[in-house]
Amino acid sequence: MTVTDLMEDRVTLDGVLMKCNANPAMARTSSDCLNARVAIERLAKDVDPAEDAKRSAEFERSREKLRLAQEKLRQEQEDKTKVDAYSLPLVPVDSAPPGGAPPGGAPPSGESPGLAQTKP
Repeated sequence: MTVTDLMEDRVTLDGVLMKCNANPAMARTSSDCLNARVAIERLAKDVDPAEDAKRSAEFERSREKLRLAQEKLRQEQEDKTKVDAYSLPLVPVDSAPPGGAPPGGAPPSGESPGLAQTKP
């Protein structure tokens, strides 16, 4: 098969390449394998730059859309784990102990505990 035949018939080109890849020893000596490789190189060079740019732009758009969706999901999960102090239930404060003493065992006279324990 010629290079142009292989370039026109992609199915045959794929079949020849599969045979060449299955048997590496034949790939170096067979003219079909050599022609298939030349056809692949020529087809790769014939890629339209505008089509390539279009594919690249579409890829970037889809990647940005995916990134935004993942960022939104991450933000929602982060919001679920945050604790809002204003939405927590209230805890009642214990009332003063009997006897009129303030909590913590401070003396009722207003003296600081450090001065009451010192010797003059």
